[in-house]
Amino acid sequence: MKLNQYFNKFFQSNQSSGVLLIFCVFFALIIANSSLGTGFQQILDYQLGFENVDLKYPLSIWINDGLMAVFFLLVGLEIKRELVEGELSSFKNASLPIFAAVGGMVVPAVIYSIFNSGTEYSNGWGIPMATDIAFSLAIISMLGKKVPASLKIFLTALAIVDDLGAILVIAIFYTEQIHWIYLLLSVGIVAVLFILNFLKVTKLIFYIIPGIFLWYFLHHSGIHATIAGVLLALSIPTNVSKIKISPLEKLEHTLHFPVSFIIMPIFALTNTNITFNSGMVDGLFNSLGLGIIGGLVLGKLIGINLFSLIAVKLKISALPQRSSWSQMLGVGLLAGIGFTMSIFIALLSFKHEVDFQDEAKFAILIASFIAAISGYVILNLSSKKRRKRKPRSTRRISSF
Repeated sequence: MKLNQYFNKFFQSNQSSGVLLIFCVFFALIIANSSLGTGFQQILDYQLGFENVDLKYPLSIWINDGLMAVFFLLVGLEIKRELVEGELSSFKNASLPIFAAVGGMVVPAVIYSIFNSGTEYSNGWGIPMATDIAFSLAIISMLGKKVPASLKIFLTALAIVDDLGAILVIAIFYTEQIHWIYLLLSVGIVAVLFILNFLKVTKLIFYIIPGIFLWYFLHHSGIHATIAGVLLALSIPTNVSKIKISPLEKLEHTLHFPVSFIIMPIFALTNTNITFNSGMVDGLFNSLGLGIIGGLVLGKLIGINLFSLIAVKLKISALPQRSSWSQMLGVGLLAGIGFTMSIFIALLSFKHEVDFQDEAKFAILIASFIAAISGYVILNLSSKKRRKRKPRSTRRISSF
């Protein structure tokens, strides 16, 4: 399968799952604020697992730590493929989305910290750094051919780099306590995985089984267990043969449907289970809400476009083909849809403060809604202006 076919498949699955995620968000909010809310929360609190190996947790933990590790496995596979043979395989291709992603992480974190430094919310600085791939691609896909394919690829690459940054933030800053024995066992398994890669072992089962043990040891080490998914992904071989589909491509193909249409909807249902109360709207105007909304909406917009402008002016990078700065403003806003990853980091930031979690989730929903609507409108308007400026002959050729 050609690389552009992989991108098209990735893009199409994300735009479809994004629509499903939107439905799940509204469905979860309806359940949480109805008579079914208490029963649904009891299901999420139900203990599952095996006590004799210290693996008995509420269902919600299994979703956030277990199923999300599979999500990160897929993200890791996509990151590795892009680095090896895709949009990020050369610095020239990768430079603009990398610069944009860095700006889109740094500026939102700074804006959040300005509002919350020294407060009880200060640990949430990582919340507005993230971009939700599925939602952002779902919105830009609604514009169809009005937006050039190069801009969609740019947003995809930016979101992938952004996710890699979020993964590093989780691993480094949201780990509470290290249990060194388990961590050393994890390092040993990672070494085994990369030795298997070096020996050109291609059977996926020889990676999946150690990967399960890696998840277990990392979970008990104190480092968030979802990192196991990324480490496992980086060890999976790719480019084994130009003729055959590589193990990485095979696993990526296998995971797309369950991750996009089962795991992410379950995560959305579980984590937007927010019961509205009278103080929640007021929470939008405290430092937590202002930091999240300001970071996701303004921070992403400013950071992505400022760092992109610097990279273009220094002639390190170039704008995506057939795109404009007005369209880049729209993309900067769409990157402010932080839904999945932002909620995930909010849960880690305020592990023991449920009220803070709910306030953060609500602020993320509002910020993501503002970013989605404004990004769509700006991209639509800027695309119309570009089409009007085209000479008639160009319009005939492009419509042929």
